[in-house]
Amino acid sequence: MSDLTPADSTASSTPVVRTSAADIELVHVSKRYGDALAVDSIDLRIPGGEYCCLLGPSGCGKTSTLRMIAGHESVSEGDVLIANRNVTREEPAARGTAMVFQSYALFPHLSALDNVAFSLKMRGVAKDARRKRAAELLDLVAMSAYAQRKPSQLSGGQQQRVALARALLNEPRCLLLDEPLSALDPFLRVQMRAELKRWQKELGITFVHVTHSQEEAMALADLVVVMSHGRIEQAGSPHEVFNRPRTEFVARFLGGHNVLEANGRAFTVRADHLRIAPHGTTPVQPAAREGGFSRIGGIPCTVREAEYQGTHLRMTLAPLDGSPELISLLPDSAYDASKLGPDARVVVWWDEHDAHALAA
Repeated sequence: MSDLTPADSTASSTPVVRTSAADIELVHVSKRYGDALAVDSIDLRIPGGEYCCLLGPSGCGKTSTLRMIAGHESVSEGDVLIANRNVTREEPAARGTAMVFQSYALFPHLSALDNVAFSLKMRGVAKDARRKRAAELLDLVAMSAYAQRKPSQLSGGQQQRVALARALLNEPRCLLLDEPLSALDPFLRVQMRAELKRWQKELGITFVHVTHSQEEAMALADLVVVMSHGRIEQAGSPHEVFNRPRTEFVARFLGGHNVLEANGRAFTVRADHLRIAPHGTTPVQPAAREGGFSRIGGIPCTVREAEYQGTHLRMTLAPLDGSPELISLLPDSAYDASKLGPDARVVVWWDEHDAHALAA
């Protein structure tokens, strides 16, 4: 059995115990490490049963936030509530959560089966009973065939499945994942995120997943929480956050946006909404609204780079007036290398309804 085999091919007869999903709420939560403020008085509510991704660059506070939810880090200020119960001072085991660590943290000397069963062993559960329950969970994640293998005999994806099965052993109401896909190769990462999403829907519990990958967050999340310098820049659905970024940081971090300025206000235009044509073309633009974000006549530019990416060309454009570079994503079928290739003079514009104002 490959570690990419869908779990439902082996788990159809396995009983999946569904626990009630729990809301998670952070109220004015801060975390200090000495004089350093890692998380700065954040407020966040994650509805029960949703897949939430905490997204941001290294050092933005997302892992500290996850660890405070889990109880692995103390809260400097504020409160953590799970299922409307204040758990700020409670031990991790009392919170109804389980955590999958970035390293998977499997015991190297134990088989996959005994890794999953370990916590039941510590609680004095009889060997046959704990192995039976561990076997059910390995079946759920399509790892029954590898039950007797040690972690060193498993691929990264297989180790992740074992770590997930172990985390589910105590039937948590919230599953917390710290960059669980970062150690996997790109192909397996895509396969595993599809599995994670499916498991979350099947189990019906709340997932909170830390990642620095925009693509990963967009693919997985019901709720994306973008963080920077210990603060929440924006929280919303993937569609909302990508199409209507609240701040310049969100627009630039998510990528695929151009940040421009008109009438003293900053706005964004998605890279795939920029129009581009050879120099001398007169842009066809609708009448501009008062106070809108148009640029009559377009922006004269030089093509700096045209990078082929399969279905489209990613074009870097340098405005002749010296303003910041622009990015355009042009369908491969619309690209004409003789007129739009590197060093070509072009004109760039956009439809005003594709411009989105950023928060002041």
